[in-house]
Amino acid sequence: MRILLIGPPGAGKGTQAVRLATHLSIEHISAGDLLREHIDRGSELGRDARTHMLAGLLVPDEVMIEVVEKRLARRDVVQGFLLDGFPRNRVQAEALDRILTGSESRLDAVLDLEIPEAEVIRRIAGRRLCRQDRRHIFHVDYSPPEAAGRCDLCGGELYQRTDDLEVTVRRRLEVYRSETAPVVDHYRPRGLLTTISALGGVQEILDRALAAISRGPDEAADETRDASSN
Repeated sequence: MRILLIGPPGAGKGTQAVRLATHLSIEHISAGDLLREHIDRGSELGRDARTHMLAGLLVPDEVMIEVVEKRLARRDVVQGFLLDGFPRNRVQAEALDRILTGSESRLDAVLDLEIPEAEVIRRIAGRRLCRQDRRHIFHVDYSPPEAAGRCDLCGGELYQRTDDLEVTVRRRLEVYRSETAPVVDHYRPRGLLTTISALGGVQEILDRALAAISRGPDEAADETRDASSN
């Protein structure tokens, strides 16, 4: 089983990717994690990526494509994989097509997590991190600290990352709409795509994803529309 998981920031891709891959006993491949591995190892690809990132530039498509291609060439993906964070645009989607064709394999499903932009902003802009330990994360609405502005676990000051500011989140959503959303149109004509509501509990969303995989895009679409209207 080879699955592609896409969706805007704040849709819960990371959480669902781990759960889906575990449930299906396939490899979870995060493009972001792959890139960080190359940077940490100091590989040629990692050095190239780091140079662009330090200059405030996006990592070039050719670098990301090669990073993913090398990962998909490993033997542990023979039984399948779940890929998230790639492709981010149509150029990368077309490159993934070539990579899979070259290995005589193909995608079995493309899952598109859908969520209203207002909810994305609420989820991300409400995050607060502890300055003493950034693993301690709170949310002003969903998991507020007992004492405003203070970490329940260590007493450290809570703060909002620049990446989590509403203006930044809106900018990220604009980038997603202009670059990543067209990836949906790349896969839709092939009958691979199912749009899934990312609203609700973690298990509820996982169940929708599993239903989409087992039933196929056409049958799962009706369930998705019902879930989104509730």
